[in-house]
Amino acid sequence: MWGVIPAAGNGTRIQPLAFSKELLPVGSRFDGPVERPRAVSEYLVERMLLAGVTRICFVISPGKSDILEYYGGGFGGAEFCYVVQPEPRGLCDAIFRCLAVIDDDAVAIGLPDTVWFPEDALLRLKRDEFSFLLFPVNEPQLFDAVITGEDGNVQQIQVKDPDAASDWIWGAFQLPGRTLRALHALWMQPDRRDEYIGTLVNQYLALGGQARGVRAGGSYVDVGTIDGYRQAMQLLSGLPAAAMPTPVRRARGGFAS
Repeated sequence: MWGVIPAAGNGTRIQPLAFSKELLPVGSRFDGPVERPRAVSEYLVERMLLAGVTRICFVISPGKSDILEYYGGGFGGAEFCYVVQPEPRGLCDAIFRCLAVIDDDAVAIGLPDTVWFPEDALLRLKRDEFSFLLFPVNEPQLFDAVITGEDGNVQQIQVKDPDAASDWIWGAFQLPGRTLRALHALWMQPDRRDEYIGTLVNQYLALGGQARGVRAGGSYVDVGTIDGYRQAMQLLSGLPAAAMPTPVRRARGGFAS
């Protein structure tokens, strides 16, 4: 299974930093007997590995070579590759950049500046269906709120709507590669080029597509702001440091051999 991590954003809400926001130290991990700071994006990588992801595609901007330097060709048994989003054109554009390298296997997609629990929540999503991993939050208007029916099917995604009708937001999603390509074909139609995945999915649903919302998330923090950073540190303060493998610095810019 593939993992796709869009990491091309400028991170303006938490700048200035001397490095990419995806490498912001949040919590710690053990590298053998030594405890070291942990990059925030490692939390998403860890959760993808737990879900069975074996190949990860990072989408980065031209100025984010530090992400490549940090992770190299692999991490924790998964092989990494990197594609470039030349200009900041939104989440949809970033995600679809991965189509240059991935196949039709299942694809898990998440945001690298978030921390969420439980760690294994992605396992609740089925590989052969389009589904969103949902989390309850206090301020859904700051995120993409997901409206579902009694059957769990997604009815609408409200993108940063001040009158959000649901307290459940999506924090990650999973879909077959063929569905990702279908979304791309829809996005390529004249006058679309959606910035947000939510508006594109709404059109996909209106045309007869289906997606499920799975309420398996417990806690969710966006670390892209100073307040979110504080919340993440509070969330992690009572947890032991993780024993995570060291990034494998091989095969720069491609799969490790």
